[in-house]
Amino acid sequence: MKYRKLGRTNLNISVIGVGTWQFGGEWGKEFTQKEVDEILERAKELGINLIDTAECYGDHLSESLIGNYIQKNREDWIVGTKFGHHFHGHLERTDHWTPKEVLKQLDDSLKALRTDYVDLYQFHSGSDEVFNNDELWTVLDKQVQAGKIRHLGISIGSNDNIHQTDLASQVNADVIQAVYNRLDHIPEERVFPSCERQNLGVLVRVPLASGYLSGKYKPGTVFGKNDVRYNQDQKELAEKLQLVEEIQRQEVPEGVNMAQWALAWCLQHPAVTSVIPGCKNVEQVELNAKAADLEMISSDHPQTVR
Repeated sequence: MKYRKLGRTNLNISVIGVGTWQFGGEWGKEFTQKEVDEILERAKELGINLIDTAECYGDHLSESLIGNYIQKNREDWIVGTKFGHHFHGHLERTDHWTPKEVLKQLDDSLKALRTDYVDLYQFHSGSDEVFNNDELWTVLDKQVQAGKIRHLGISIGSNDNIHQTDLASQVNADVIQAVYNRLDHIPEERVFPSCERQNLGVLVRVPLASGYLSGKYKPGTVFGKNDVRYNQDQKELAEKLQLVEEIQRQEVPEGVNMAQWALAWCLQHPAVTSVIPGCKNVEQVELNAKAADLEMISSDHPQTVR
């Protein structure tokens, strides 16, 4: 595994992390504690030290499954979670952005994670209007001072949200999380340059484009009703799968796993610190981890820890 310094923080994180939306049950599979334990144990063995979760991946369900595992080795993990939403059911959320609500979410997250601090607490895809609440950031700063939060971050909902990105330093946020992958280059235009100017860490979510860049899905694929991809426009889905097939044929070197190539592709960008792909089993964790060894990852990345 390779590690990079997370922006201006003192955290050295693995270039491959573990995304855990799937643990909340919205990706076509319910997870047992045993399955989560096996995934995280294997990730740890492979040198992965970053877990990204959220309050609304289930009603703190993902956090609870993670917490039951990490309580025995909390110091080995850098854990990021998020705030701003409440889970009610499959793909059903309500927004909760007042300082009082966010403080309750933080305490509920800490309880679920079975820890007294979170390494990264991230504003979760909120509007600019709720972001521009000075009282919210003042309250969060107090939680940093109290030791419940080590660092603040912003998980931008729009990949071109330059407003929130440019104001990150002003609200004492050290990390930006954004969607970025071979099918979506938008952050390269304005968000990544802003992150580099501010020396912010960058976490890339959806690096496999919701699984499309895994190489598993071919034109004609149909997703189940309990899968978040079920309601996608069929014409758009067909076009996306066709493009993925062309990328695999024209860009992915022969003999290289497409998912590993897609993760390494993201890590080439000098602004990117780590990618956080989801995984449904131990085998996928192992495949993801191997992306750190692909030569596409720049050996002279300015944040690489040797």
